Amino acid sequence: MSDTQSSHKPSKEQRQVLAPLALAQFICSFAGSNMNVMINDISEDLDTTVQGVQNAITIFLLVMAALMIPGGKLTDRYGRKRCLLAGLVIYGIGALLSAAAPGLGVLILGNSILEGIGTALLIPPVYILTTLIFKDLTSRARAFGVIMALGGIGAAAGPLIGGLITSGLSWRAAFVFQALVIVVIVVLSRRIEDPLPADPTRPFDTVGAVLSAVGLVLVVMGILAADNNVWLMIALLVLGALVLLWFFRSIRAKERAGQEPLLSTRLFHNRTSNLGLVTQNVQWLLLMGTSFTVAAYLQVVRGYDAIQTGVIFTAATLGLLVSSLAAERLAKRRPQRTLITAGFCVTIAGIAVLVALAGGSPNPWALAPGLLLIGLGLGVMLTPSVNVVQSSFPEEEQGEISGLSRSVSNLGSSLGTAVAGTILVSGLTSSAYAAAMITLAVIGLAGLTAATLLPKPT
Repeated sequence: MSDTQSSHKPSKEQRQVLAPLALAQFICSFAGSNMNVMINDISEDLDTTVQGVQNAITIFLLVMAALMIPGGKLTDRYGRKRCLLAGLVIYGIGALLSAAAPGLGVLILGNSILEGIGTALLIPPVYILTTLIFKDLTSRARAFGVIMALGGIGAAAGPLIGGLITSGLSWRAAFVFQALVIVVIVVLSRRIEDPLPADPTRPFDTVGAVLSAVGLVLVVMGILAADNNVWLMIALLVLGALVLLWFFRSIRAKERAGQEPLLSTRLFHNRTSNLGLVTQNVQWLLLMGTSFTVAAYLQVVRGYDAIQTGVIFTAATLGLLVSSLAAERLAKRRPQRTLITAGFCVTIAGIAVLVALAGGSPNPWALAPGLLLIGLGLGVMLTPSVNVVQSSFPEEEQGEISGLSRSVSNLGSSLGTAVAGTILVSGLTSSAYAAAMITLAVIGLAGLTAATLLPKPT
């Protein structure tokens, strides 16, 4: 593509393709956060506890993370559009099952399992298709900006939209809303054409898929067990680490034998991509950890209902919307390393503001400045982090790196809810809220460190 062409705005065909891809990211991010404002409603209706709802949210995010790498690999074998549509159908069935759930078990089956599997199938094609269709850095940054904007808005506006639906109708209607959006995406996806042909002969590493999924599940379940049984937590964490070690040893063995593993170790030979993956993980950990912690604190400790909690989150939504939609202009003016670093600084400052308010009993709107800063910071860095990783690899490796990238991001989401949620649920007090937010800030510093280590532009 020439420089002249690359400076043009997306064609009509590209915009038609971008719409369903961005909506797909929106609804999956929405699903990860909208339940945060339904904690009281769901626990009362299904006769369960706050911890039960937290587990359902975490399992959904964990299933996504555990299956995202296999999902990305399957796109090479069956085609990106086919995997996208299959994921949408499974997700829609899960949403309808959740809407009719008579108890927590069925809710976990529909929301946590089926929606999680559907998301793992449909999200890798979103990023692969975007990378393949938008060839140059500027147009790709613009496309990823739109996708990440809707993804960030879905996560940040999930509490508001979920709160409005829950208060106006019921929490079950929020899942019907998800199913309706899925129908719209399926209709819009008819215009998508897969740039690369499927390869049915491509091998699939089933053993690797099982080992990676089991290892990740054990690690996160270990974190969830922290407030109930320390020895169980240690056992699960150690077992999870051993299974993941087994997974990587199996990868190396297959590579030495000339076979194709689930995940190639050469993906980790790129220092820039490795640092970008760290920043992605921490970004989504901060977003989902903050969302769950603040939402649970407002509802359980301060007694706000779903709509009141959702309205307070409009500050974060506004920040994400403004900074994400400015991604294209920012990408032209500032290096990606600068944007990611600045994003972490602003986000950590926002968390510090929220922590400072934990000691007293402030008006709930006093949380707005901190949430606004968090939204602005995350919106600035979500797109460049994705671009850093995806642009580090050629077309033939987009399936693998997209699956790895999304798995790392969704693992961050599940860890954010698990770590911050476990600290908060253990006490459900202002002190526990402050401890959870301080923990998130410390983790944010690790992300900031990774951002500063990204190569400077030449």
